[in-house]
Amino acid sequence: MSDAPAVIVDRLTHRYGNRDALRGVSLQVAPAEIFGLLGPNGGGKTTLFRILSTSFPPTEGTAQIFGDDVVAHASRVRRAMGVVFQAPSLDKKLTVAENLWHHGHLYGLSGPALRQQIDEMLTRVGMLDRAGDRIERLSGGQQRRVEVAKGLLHRPRLLLLDEPSTGLDPGARRDLWEYLKMARDRDGLTILLTTHLMDEAEQCDRVAILNHGELVALGTPKGLSATVGDEIVWLQANDPEQIAGRIRDTLAVNCTVLDNTVRIEHSPGHELVTRLFEQFPGEIQSVTVRRPSLDDVFIQRTGHRFWEEGDDEPKSQI
Repeated sequence: MSDAPAVIVDRLTHRYGNRDALRGVSLQVAPAEIFGLLGPNGGGKTTLFRILSTSFPPTEGTAQIFGDDVVAHASRVRRAMGVVFQAPSLDKKLTVAENLWHHGHLYGLSGPALRQQIDEMLTRVGMLDRAGDRIERLSGGQQRRVEVAKGLLHRPRLLLLDEPSTGLDPGARRDLWEYLKMARDRDGLTILLTTHLMDEAEQCDRVAILNHGELVALGTPKGLSATVGDEIVWLQANDPEQIAGRIRDTLAVNCTVLDNTVRIEHSPGHELVTRLFEQFPGEIQSVTVRRPSLDDVFIQRTGHRFWEEGDDEPKSQI
């Protein structure tokens, strides 16, 4: 397997009118890597996903898939990738096999070779026994599996997934992730996905965190979380701003107030909890101590909590 990056994004910028959806983003994805684009709606991940899938060109900068520019060599790029969009793309009145059959024709596949490919892909996602069923009879998780089989039908080297867990129950999400990891390990498939779910991002090999179109963090989930510290203390009180100021003054501890909750990066956290209750008896409603997560990385890098604030792009663009 080549050591050359599967995906190279170099100073990518995209504007909608006078608003920057992406601001000079640069990153690389290694072959056979599950790479996550994590961010709230409005962060820029959907715009980046659509540029990589050749839906539209960037305003500035470049992106390459296996060495091919996504603008100059869009046809070659499309053949090298499979795409599973967030919105369903299956015809619900057709059977599972019929959906894949028509999709295969778009890539020049036909006859016995296509039938073999359909059977193989449906076997891989555990849906061969439902090949003759109409899509409308399948559960959301089963439909998502068919979407993945469809994206892999022409044997791409890269799979793009937009919010892969949309509409899935916990069991279906677990099954999907087991398959994605198996495809990475067995077939050397490179997977790039967008998500706004922290627990999903933590299953990726590496994560790029986007906020307001900017890349604010890049690394392994474990490595990024380690940059925050050992423990995070969350404290609730009647007047969080007032008690946060007193904590700073009396305990010489840095803390912030987010969503009416006092947040403190401190280790060991349980030792601090004891001091808090001794110093402020009867004033604290509740305290939680936990290990840092990607949510804490986002807070550290942006100064605010992870939230959803609208789509990356104007509705007229969708």
